[in-house]
Amino acid sequence: MPAPPHGLQIGAAAGSAALTPAQKRFNTLIRKIDEARQALADWQAQIPLYRQRHAQLLGPLLTELTALRERWVDRLDSLLAEPGWSKADRATLRALLCDTVAELLADQDPPDPALKALFDRHAEVDYDTEQQQVRLAMKDMVEAMTGVDLGEARDITSDEDLYQRLEAEMAAQAAQAQAREQAKAARRKTGAQARREAEAQDATQSVREVYRRLASALHPDREADPAQQAAKTALMQRANQAYAANDLLSLLTLQLEIEQVDADHLARASAAQIKRYNAILQEQLSELQRELLLTEEGFRHEAGLEPGWGLKPAKLGALVKTQARDLNLHLRRLQHDLRMLDEPAMAKRWLKLVRQHQREAEADAPFI
Repeated sequence: MPAPPHGLQIGAAAGSAALTPAQKRFNTLIRKIDEARQALADWQAQIPLYRQRHAQLLGPLLTELTALRERWVDRLDSLLAEPGWSKADRATLRALLCDTVAELLADQDPPDPALKALFDRHAEVDYDTEQQQVRLAMKDMVEAMTGVDLGEARDITSDEDLYQRLEAEMAAQAAQAQAREQAKAARRKTGAQARREAEAQDATQSVREVYRRLASALHPDREADPAQQAAKTALMQRANQAYAANDLLSLLTLQLEIEQVDADHLARASAAQIKRYNAILQEQLSELQRELLLTEEGFRHEAGLEPGWGLKPAKLGALVKTQARDLNLHLRRLQHDLRMLDEPAMAKRWLKLVRQHQREAEADAPFI
């Protein structure tokens, strides 16, 4: 998405000492929309590159990790069939096996029946029951945080189902709240509400006026020359798309391209006109910022990152390298752990060390 030309920035009019606050606001909004559009374009360009690098660098490592995890659970299963383990050792071996099987099953759709049977044989509860318990705990947490009733727990069959229920219920609540507000406003419209509605109507009218001026100048049927007709058809398509999206900035950009307006024209615009433009531009900026937030949230979920804000698209290449390094470390650690199980005495010492690390981690965990 190209950045808007700098000609849309308002300069001080002749004889004027400085820009008005509304004119400064116009320039700031133009700049911020430009930056947001560029950021969104960067995300749209970098995410496919990330996926390509991820497949190239991490794909083989993930395949190796899956194979190594399968060897790991087979080894743990065979050790549990052998005598000589203490009760604590057996509990640790079972926990390690079930944790790894759960990781393998989480990446499978549908889950491997043999792996589920292995989990069920060693866990305190079967895999399906445990997953339902996890979803129930998540449901309770989400309901406590949002105040949303997600219905009967037994009807929730997957994490995706839980998220869909949450989104649907929140959308329904938002629609109900909006309907209540509209009904309330219809009963008693305040002066401020009337002003906001009038401003919204003025903003819509401003976009319509700019579009009409463009349509009058760009109508391709008025051109006899085929080349000019084709050029105006393309420009008219851009104007139609911008008008449909209520995209004032793109409409003003088109006006600048066809020389309907220039910097002096914008500088001479009335304070009321600039105010109306600013209201529309603010809506555009807010929508772009929402789209940026959703794009980053979606990428973070895809990449297995913690929720957050502020990740730069230019950093995605470095992120793949970091993930590959971490995955290599994970592989080496698992290979080391497999070697620790080769000899019973060494395995017992290693299991004792695992339990010690678990106790230390539990002691350091924050109290919730």
